[in-house]
Amino acid sequence: MKDIFLVDADETLLDFRRAEHEQFFSSLREAGIFADEKSYLRFSQINDGLWKALERGETTRAKLVVERFSLLFSELGICADAKSISDSYLAGMPHRGYFLPGAREFLYALKARGRVYIVTNGSEKAQTERLGMTGIAALADGVFISERIGADKPSAAFADYTEHHIPGYERERAVWIGDSLTSDAACAATRAIDFILYCRTEPPQNLSVKCARTYEELLALLNDM
Repeated sequence: MKDIFLVDADETLLDFRRAEHEQFFSSLREAGIFADEKSYLRFSQINDGLWKALERGETTRAKLVVERFSLLFSELGICADAKSISDSYLAGMPHRGYFLPGAREFLYALKARGRVYIVTNGSEKAQTERLGMTGIAALADGVFISERIGADKPSAAFADYTEHHIPGYERERAVWIGDSLTSDAACAATRAIDFILYCRTEPPQNLSVKCARTYEELLALLNDM
């Protein structure tokens, strides 16, 4: 029976896209820069690509947070201080914590089954405040944030730290739940932990892991594990 749940935050419990969208436009308006939806979509693509590079160890967090803006501005021909806009974006994101529909109820359902630990990449300040304002931190039995740990998912160091800081941890009782194959699934695989992909859109073809598109499907899969 699974009773130790390692659950990702962004796009698994929290609506990161809404937060990203709102803060992108807020920070650019603050700097007097006009941006449209096409500009935002390109920023989101650049941001996702850089986070994938971070997962592969090809960049650093400090470089990433500024480079995503400098690359966008270069593409769009915008003359602006990428560092100051990055600072504004990072200052605003902690205040934009939104549950995905049904996520709160899903967390309560997991708590009724066992212990819940949040496992997330990201800024310690942003994630701590967003998890706090939504009440996730109070519901969870522990929170593991990559910046606080000093290691990012999917590194073995992140998985090791998590395992060693969960009382009474046993791998056969644990299941990792997240939205990313390159981050969450890969991290779970480093320690042979069961994994379920939460994918609200069409799942990738030839998927080799369990996948759920709703929280109800997630709970049903857990019933069979």
